[in-house]
Amino acid sequence: MKISLDPYLIREKSKVSLKDFSTKADPKINREEVEQNLFPNITKKICELQEKLWAENKHGVIIVFQGMDAAGKDSAVKRVFSDVNPAGLSIVSFKAPSTEELDHDYLWRINKALPPRGVIGVFNRSHYEDVVTVRLHNLLNKGTLPDEIINDLDIWKDRYEQICNWEKYLYQNGFRMIKIFLHVSKDEQRRRLAERIINPEKHYKFDLSDIRERQYWDEYQSLYSDMLSRSSTKYAPWYVLPADNKWYTRILIAMLVENTLNTIDPKFPPMSDNVKSQIQTIQELFEDVDIKEFSEMLRKLSKGKNRNK
Repeated sequence: MKISLDPYLIREKSKVSLKDFSTKADPKINREEVEQNLFPNITKKICELQEKLWAENKHGVIIVFQGMDAAGKDSAVKRVFSDVNPAGLSIVSFKAPSTEELDHDYLWRINKALPPRGVIGVFNRSHYEDVVTVRLHNLLNKGTLPDEIINDLDIWKDRYEQICNWEKYLYQNGFRMIKIFLHVSKDEQRRRLAERIINPEKHYKFDLSDIRERQYWDEYQSLYSDMLSRSSTKYAPWYVLPADNKWYTRILIAMLVENTLNTIDPKFPPMSDNVKSQIQTIQELFEDVDIKEFSEMLRKLSKGKNRNK
């Protein structure tokens, strides 16, 4: 069984309409085979590659998630990265900006959240809120921007240019960005929002703002289509992944992460020259060690510590 990511890739400078993309899983793909074999194998490979990424400490990976409410961003992150070493993983959820954040440029809080080299950084929502949600609700007037910028008819064109340049800058500094739009249908979103009300275990996820934002469904679809058209580049491409079937969404995300890490091809660094120069000294230190005696000493020491607890 082979799954291709090509149908979900947004080519640079292409005109996008989300109406042209399915929200359903590919019917030719066997769910049981994915969940029992393919998904576990890929997530295991991600763990191995992430360890090398961490050890090599040359590249970083940034994974951006955008989508309508209840598209499955949180659960996807939880499942795909459940076995990844937490030391090499950074997850940030961007909410409405604080007063402090509004007193800076819109990329300020995003820059603060960027992962260091060796780390996979996951953004649940991102800088794209500032060209979608801010635009939809005309929130520029509620910030601290000068009037001449707010009234500039080219402000959104300028912002996309700024974002694309910033993402290219990150790429040129060793940080790969994967941008994922989770494309959920309006009917599936309604079902998931209803479940948050009905199921007590999901009450904590429910927010009245999700219902209010649903009223702007068509406007969001149009602005997201514009976002995909304007900001998918060869160094930071967008992928529109069907999100109605979570098992299928997760395997696609896992494949994207594995492919990106394989492209980076991180390696465990060799032993340093400093350590190499001391190999002979290290060998001499262990030549006179009686392994059995050493092991027995450790056992007694451990036993003594346990009695003192």
